[in-house]
Amino acid sequence: MGAYFVTGTDTDAGKTLVASGLLTLARRRGRTTLGLKPVASGCDVTSQGLRNIDALTLGEQSTPEVPYDVLNPYAYAPAIAPHLAARRAGNVPTLDDLVAATAAPLAWRRDLTLVEGAGGWRVPLNDHEDLAGLARRLELPVILVVGLQLGCLNHAILSAEAIRADGLQLAGWVGNLIEPGLSFDETSDAALYHNNLDTLTRRLPAPNLGILPRLDGESPIARAEAAAKHLHLPEID
Repeated sequence: MGAYFVTGTDTDAGKTLVASGLLTLARRRGRTTLGLKPVASGCDVTSQGLRNIDALTLGEQSTPEVPYDVLNPYAYAPAIAPHLAARRAGNVPTLDDLVAATAAPLAWRRDLTLVEGAGGWRVPLNDHEDLAGLARRLELPVILVVGLQLGCLNHAILSAEAIRADGLQLAGWVGNLIEPGLSFDETSDAALYHNNLDTLTRRLPAPNLGILPRLDGESPIARAEAAAKHLHLPEID
C-alpha cells in the first residue's frame, strides 16, 4: 500500500473521514497504519496542550500508537486558514519544517501511511508556499476526496489537473456525500447525483476508491468504522 497524501476539493470535503476509514480498513486486515496531520487549525485547548479532533481521529486508527506531537506537530487554536492561524500564533512553518517533522514517521514504512493536508490542494502554508508543496517534496501519490455537492465537478476536475501539473500521481479518489437532502434513494435528485458520479468517473484519471453516504450523528471513531465498509484500499483491492 505505501504512503499517500490525502487532499480534498475544499474544506470539510471529508478528508479525515476518508483517511480514518482507509486506516480502519487496513487495520482490519492486520496491517500497520499511520495517519499524520502535519498542520491543523481549529484546535481545542486541553491540559495536554492544543489538540485537533481530526489528528486525534487519525491517531486512534494508527497502529502501533504514536505520540500526539508526531501526528500533529503544528497545531493552532483559531479555526481559520492555517497560514493565518500560524501568523497569529507567531509560529509559521515552512516546507522544510514540515519535511523534517514527517521524515522520521515516514521512515517507519508502515503498511499504510496517510498524510492529510488542510483544506484543498492550494491552501497556503505561509506567504510563499502552499501545502501541496509537502506532497511534492515527499513525492507522495495523492488521494483526492470529493465533497459531493453542487459545484463539485469543477472543483474535482481542477484539483486533479493541479495535482498532475505538480508532477504527482492521482492514486485514487473518494466521493463523500455532503449535499443536504440527497441520498442513494431513487428520486430525481438521486438520479442527478448518480449522473454526477458518472461524470467524475469518466473525467478523473484515477480509480474510484469508494462512495460514502451521509454518516451524520456518530462519533469520529464510529464514522470511521462505518466509512471503512464503503472503501477500497489503493493498489491492493
